[in-house]
Amino acid sequence: MPDLSLLHTHVATPLVVDAPFVLAVRFEVTAAIVFDVDISLDIFDAAGAQMHHAQLANAGWDVSWLPRGCFQAHALAAHAGLPAGCYRAEVALWHRRRGESIKAGTASLAFEVAGSSVADGLVPVWQLRSEPGTTPIESLSWKRGAADWFFKHFDHAARTTASYLLGDSALLKGRILDVGCGDGITDLGIALRWQPQELIGIDPFRGYERLPQIMRDAHLPLERLPEGLRFLPQDANALPFPDDHFDVVLSWGSLEHIAGGYAQAFAQMRRVLRPDGLLMVHPGLFYSDIGNHLGEFRFAREEPYVHLKHSREWLREQILKGEIQRMDRAGDDATPAQYWQWFTELNPITVPAFERELRDLGFEPWRVALRTHDRVDYTPELQCYSFVDLAVGELYVSAWNRKS
Repeated sequence: MPDLSLLHTHVATPLVVDAPFVLAVRFEVTAAIVFDVDISLDIFDAAGAQMHHAQLANAGWDVSWLPRGCFQAHALAAHAGLPAGCYRAEVALWHRRRGESIKAGTASLAFEVAGSSVADGLVPVWQLRSEPGTTPIESLSWKRGAADWFFKHFDHAARTTASYLLGDSALLKGRILDVGCGDGITDLGIALRWQPQELIGIDPFRGYERLPQIMRDAHLPLERLPEGLRFLPQDANALPFPDDHFDVVLSWGSLEHIAGGYAQAFAQMRRVLRPDGLLMVHPGLFYSDIGNHLGEFRFAREEPYVHLKHSREWLREQILKGEIQRMDRAGDDATPAQYWQWFTELNPITVPAFERELRDLGFEPWRVALRTHDRVDYTPELQCYSFVDLAVGELYVSAWNRKS
């Protein structure tokens, strides 16, 4: 049985000049969960010439995933924007699995248009909703938006890692290691989307033990973790895996948190990654405005680069006051004392130094993305810091492990 199936498709364009255009698509998700769902609409005239193309995704609907159930989509326009005549609408239902686009179903619909006095073409507005008995669209992470913790990791981080930085590489179907996996949400997103042979997430703080409850809260229709995904409470400085074992090694926001420096962990990551395997790393940059990891504290939000402008004693006092505007962290609320400890342990990573370390280990950069702050206002306390260190907020790198 396919993961998705078209149940009913109908196009209504009455034989009245400038009548509204209405396309209705009803479909069913038969698998437990599907990813990157899209609907395409192509209209051809009687001679077979293509007149219009439209997609649900191009209309602002990033349907990152849908659970099992029935759904309805509508493409609506005030008019068809077509000359009088006979037409054929080709509708296709799409999703992605293991990095590949799959056409799950098609329908061909004939309709007639009396004519239109408007020549700007068909520009439909799309709507999507769940049918009764199916989890409401509004409760899904991608619909709740970027402020949602589950969305940031299950949708954004998983797709950024595997597609944007690793290019949906075939290596993602092999063995993957995530160093510093936290609560495991990103690993869950990768495991479900790309179905690797093995994905192991390690983190000595065991945040991944909350993952089953997080899955329930996010309305994932899964009773257990996907096959091949497991977690271990291991230290990155002594990875318990043989040489050249993994095809891909990931590290999203973890290297800056390894107390005492990450040189040993970095070397271990290279050791367990096979020759010509892929590394994806997103290290926190200490000297950026967000590099202090204190964004939930009011004093840090009110003063840019606050951690570079004040003494450690002043920062400790402000942190331990505990004036926190907590963000959703999927049930994990750290204490002010923990925040202070984590701040003191941060490694002062910079882009130039990290690039040198990466190359010195034998990694060959493949894809690099930098996210910069809009503007840096230099105050007297910041004069000793470089433009790059202050302006670059985030660094993302994928690289080949060029072992001899």
